Amino acid sequence: MTHSQPLGFLTDPPTGQGPGVLVLHAWWGLNDTIKAFCTRLSRSGFVAFAPDLYHGKVADSIPAAEILGNALDANHLQAIAEISEATRFLSERVGQADRGLAVIGFSLGGYYALNLAAADPEHIRSVVLFYGTDGTMGSDFSSSKADYLGHFAEKDEYETPSNVDNLEAALRRAGRPVTFYCYSGTGHWFFEPDRPQAYNPAAASLAWDRTLAFLVRTSSL
Repeated sequence: MTHSQPLGFLTDPPTGQGPGVLVLHAWWGLNDTIKAFCTRLSRSGFVAFAPDLYHGKVADSIPAAEILGNALDANHLQAIAEISEATRFLSERVGQADRGLAVIGFSLGGYYALNLAAADPEHIRSVVLFYGTDGTMGSDFSSSKADYLGHFAEKDEYETPSNVDNLEAALRRAGRPVTFYCYSGTGHWFFEPDRPQAYNPAAASLAWDRTLAFLVRTSSL
């Protein structure tokens, strides 16, 4: 059975083929920053797909984002089902089921990226987190087969150091390869250029370089 493209943003590399990367947006929604990130991935040789978990809605302010994010979390089973559908679609699109996909989660999307890797280990080979964890959920990663990379802010009002430490410990207990970086002097959203109060060009550039190297290594591109 071939799955049709779910609602979202898809971009292919110049060659038309490459490893697949699923991108899960932050609580802002599928905005231009996430689309630009997908395009950047495609220019580096990856097929990138970002499902639109808000179904067309995008927030520009924190209060509006909180409303959309809370609504998504209240209906998290549907979000998980839509992410699973996106995973199947992208796996078929790249035709590399044996190698699996990478999933990158931004903030809110990080929780769902972690959930996906544990719930669908056959499809997910690597996980990249941008300032997002599973909170204090104490998730079970024993079934995961993925490598993990995390980018976290030194001063983050949304993710405490204990959240990050607990997640790293849980992944290590599960025997997963994990590398977490903390970027000094940064806050939440430091990677996103449309958040001028938080954007840190130097940290964002370094996080991109580390992400690309990680994706290349874990996909054998």
